[in-house]
Amino acid sequence: MRNISHALITKVVVFLIAIVCLTGTAKAIINMEFDEVHLSSINQDNYFESRAFADESYSLIASLAQLIGKYKSEEHILSGKTLTEEDIRQIEEDLYNDFRYSYRYNPNLSEVENKRMYQEKYADDINSKKDESMKEQVREFYRLLSTLEAYEGIMFYASDGEHVFSNSELNKKEQFESFGAYMLFEDYQQKLYPNEVKESQYLDYFTREVEMLNPQTDIIYVAFKESFLQQKMQEWEKDKTIAKSSLNECIVFLAGFILSLVYLIIVIGRTSFKDKEIHFHVIDKLYNDLNIVIVVCLTAMWIAVIVEVLHDMSMLLTVPIFIIALLMILSLVKHIKNRSLFQHTLIYQILKKVFLLVKHVFDSGSMGVKVVLLVIGYPLVVAATFFVFPITMGLAAWFAMKKVKSFNRIKEGVEQIKNGDLLHRIEVDGKGEFSRLASNINSITDGLKKSVDSEIKSERLKTELITNVSHDIRTPLTSIITYVDLLKIENDPEIIAEYVDVLDQKSKRLKLLTDDLFEAAKASSGSIPVQLERIDIVSLLRQGIGEMGEKIEASSLDFKLANPTEKVYVKADGKLLWRSIENLFSNIFKYAQPASRVYIDVEDLGNEILVTFKNISAYELNISVDELMERFKRGDESRSSQGSGLGLSIAESLIHIQHGKFLVQVDGDLFKAMIYLPKFPNE
Repeated sequence: MRNISHALITKVVVFLIAIVCLTGTAKAIINMEFDEVHLSSINQDNYFESRAFADESYSLIASLAQLIGKYKSEEHILSGKTLTEEDIRQIEEDLYNDFRYSYRYNPNLSEVENKRMYQEKYADDINSKKDESMKEQVREFYRLLSTLEAYEGIMFYASDGEHVFSNSELNKKEQFESFGAYMLFEDYQQKLYPNEVKESQYLDYFTREVEMLNPQTDIIYVAFKESFLQQKMQEWEKDKTIAKSSLNECIVFLAGFILSLVYLIIVIGRTSFKDKEIHFHVIDKLYNDLNIVIVVCLTAMWIAVIVEVLHDMSMLLTVPIFIIALLMILSLVKHIKNRSLFQHTLIYQILKKVFLLVKHVFDSGSMGVKVVLLVIGYPLVVAATFFVFPITMGLAAWFAMKKVKSFNRIKEGVEQIKNGDLLHRIEVDGKGEFSRLASNINSITDGLKKSVDSEIKSERLKTELITNVSHDIRTPLTSIITYVDLLKIENDPEIIAEYVDVLDQKSKRLKLLTDDLFEAAKASSGSIPVQLERIDIVSLLRQGIGEMGEKIEASSLDFKLANPTEKVYVKADGKLLWRSIENLFSNIFKYAQPASRVYIDVEDLGNEILVTFKNISAYELNISVDELMERFKRGDESRSSQGSGLGLSIAESLIHIQHGKFLVQVDGDLFKAMIYLPKFPNE
């Protein structure tokens, strides 16, 4: 804890040092700017080589060049000679543009006819604009004259042979050459003194205006008085000293700021140098692009408001602005270290949500919505990525080719399935419309294959049903016919009695088969009326076990009933439910291992009741559960037992029409039948 506190204090101290150094650097730069101190003067040894001398000379020479080269006099301006062809063309173009957007413009006429109409309608306006332009030049002419009157300590003479501008009686070149510093421009030549003026890097800066004059007629003489030069040199030396001091101050503060900033960049976001995790604070939750915008706006505000308007209060406003800006910059550094600079931007989050929305629509939306999105979205993407349009086109082509390949794969797959290859699978990558279409076609193929398999199985079952029914009915029927024929020729009463007894057994067997077959047909068709009511399932089972006591005793079976302590009721038809349970009991008596245990369990599953019958089969159960549920299928494949093979099928159909479920499981010799019935709420 002490180490964390010490590290935090160190960061705060270094941060304050960085702010002080940055403020000191800004103050030094601002002072140089407001004092008009030029850093270039530090490396210059002479005033005549300085920027200050060049600025002083440029203002005067440029004004004189304008007066004698262009304006000359008020009469000359008002005569229109100062208006160039470019000036006139610009005036006419501006007025013609106004004409084109006015009611006078006739789009049915040609451009030539409209221009002719324009010349007629706007002739006065053109002349008026020319007059306004000339008056503006007159104002500029007198402004330049007033500027020249303000010069003291500088002698000048300018003439074009007709017009003269001077602030003294001096008009000869020799008179100006008597001064300690002068500049003479005439007859394609320029004479500058002292020689340091020629060596100045700003020479072209203040002499280029002279190049536009007529060297045959125009002359400009400028000379500087000694007192004026002494004053300017003293000011220049003073500014040079200030510039050196300000530069040294700026370098010291800037070095301190750079060192402080480097330290903060290294330790920011971590509690120690060994700490690898980046720790964020409240200010770091601001999106990085908004962070950058705020820093830029603060910098612009500081330059525009503080430097340009409120110089006297610059330091009071500079410190809080720099604190906020530096905190935000360090926040950006944290995100750079955390590699979340772009991810933590508002633009990224918006684009991500738009991308996920579009992706969701493309993954789950309809084809119509996708087409609309493409029609609207693609032009927007092209406009937004105009400068990388080839890349956009490439991505669009790649996306289109990918979709075309998916479509062709689906088309080829459908063709194969149509030709009878029901095992063919259409594989399409992704989660889009084509992927879902391929999945649906595969599902249809699976369903079709199951339907074909089911139809084949149904045909096989029909064949087996006819065979089994024919076999089971023909056996007792054949016996009946045989014994009837024997009765016709037999006269012995005892033998006749035996034959009648056999006929009675076979006829009852035949009746049982036909009754079971009829009941199975009715149960399967659902034509049996159902009266659902509340039934105590445990009492029904106990009653059934009691009624079958003799059969249980004869089979030596030991029935074990397990049920909840509280009464449970099912919603069922009592007669149909008992018929189903009776079929299961009958199945147990016929196929259960003698002297074995039979378990009947009743379980409360919440919304339904489960009744489970478990017994050990006397026959080897080498057939599947599906085959056991088939009609006329018996546990003994030899068909030596007396059952009809319809018991389980009838039980399943009867439970189904009571809104229940009937399942059979086989585990080795263990046979398990399960009945699920809706639970009737306790009163």
